[in-house]
Amino acid sequence: MRAISGLWRWRRNPLRRATDLAEAWVGLVALLLILVVGPVIGAVVGGVAEDALQQSVRDQRESRQLVTATVVRKLDRSPLDADPETSTGRDLRSRVLADWTGPDGSAHHGSVMADLQSPHRGDHFTLWTDLRGSLAARPLDSATATTHAVLAGIGAALLTAGALEGGRRLAVWRMVRRRYARWDQAWDSAGPDWGRTGTGS
Repeated sequence: MRAISGLWRWRRNPLRRATDLAEAWVGLVALLLILVVGPVIGAVVGGVAEDALQQSVRDQRESRQLVTATVVRKLDRSPLDADPETSTGRDLRSRVLADWTGPDGSAHHGSVMADLQSPHRGDHFTLWTDLRGSLAARPLDSATATTHAVLAGIGAALLTAGALEGGRRLAVWRMVRRRYARWDQAWDSAGPDWGRTGTGS
């Protein structure tokens, strides 16, 4: 940002124009707003996002349960499954046909991904379900929610700073255009033979 480099415009100088001083003030005000308003907006947005995400964490913990499932048999690999040669240890999961009982006592049977490298009939593993026993995604954890809220706050602060800097640049651009227009008018009023010997005599 050119606000700091524009401080020279405040020096007393007979060649300093009113627009130079105005540009310096616009730069200083924009800098102060970026330093004050940006972090405030970031903190407010981050706080609102944190509250909403933590509420979502609580709701998901109440509506999802970890249940134990039993392998019936291993299913053939799907083209969408991870390649075992390129997968990390965390990605090594197998598609199996399994039975499980939902939190409400209902029996379920279906194809699921199990955290087992070589599943066999009767092996047990855990999976997340809703309160009726249907498969559900793992609930959001508190640390991840906080991370998302912090990123939202930082993003809001950066967007605010960008908008303020864009406003400063637009204001300075308009000032420069007005200055050039006044220069053009001054040159036009001087006439096409300005500076020639004998002009005006």
